[in-house]
Amino acid sequence: MSKHRIVLLHATPVAMEPIRNAFLQRWPEAEMVNLLDDGLTIDRAKDAELTPSLIERFVDFGRYAHRIGADGILVTCSAFGTAIDRMAAELPVPVLKPNEAMFRTALKYGRNVGMLATFAPSVMTMTDEFDLFVKETGTTARVDTIVVDGAMDRLRAGDVEGHNNRIAARAAEFKDHDVIMLAHFSTSRAQAAVEQMVEVPVLSAPGAAVEQMRRMVTGAAGRDEVK
Repeated sequence: MSKHRIVLLHATPVAMEPIRNAFLQRWPEAEMVNLLDDGLTIDRAKDAELTPSLIERFVDFGRYAHRIGADGILVTCSAFGTAIDRMAAELPVPVLKPNEAMFRTALKYGRNVGMLATFAPSVMTMTDEFDLFVKETGTTARVDTIVVDGAMDRLRAGDVEGHNNRIAARAAEFKDHDVIMLAHFSTSRAQAAVEQMVEVPVLSAPGAAVEQMRRMVTGAAGRDEVK
């Protein structure tokens, strides 16, 4: 029996290792194919909103993934929500946003949600997606977000510890929230450091995304916890 081919669409290389590890831990039988265009992140940061040309470029990314045989497409960057929606509507295979599964898990813990982010252009997209998900589920949850300045720069420079410490240093500001989400795949590296600073649950996206992708492609049940 052939393996299910899952194509991962990356807009930054720092998202690649966390999702690779999540697949190895949770769905090692899947065939991972990585597509990277780090120019997408560079160009996304230049405008407050997604431009039509960037949306089309991102959807083209997904079209290529489909042409090379994707059974499912998992996007690992959270700053392209509208483009992902269009991709999902156009392509005949499952397409998963990076944080959809984490949002679903967060609501199991309560209605007062904190989010630690490191890439400011993604915040508006993620907040809109969270609010839409809350509306669709009929709950009253809200999300408060902190953008941790300088953390992404440290990670891109290879200073993982510096990245993690900057994020952890802001975590206490959410100590009274029901749950804390780490906004991006890249920030999942800081989970242990954040957990040392607070007593509330801390969620990261990669593990939940792999489980959801597996359910979408195979129909198999998966674990609900987020690691």
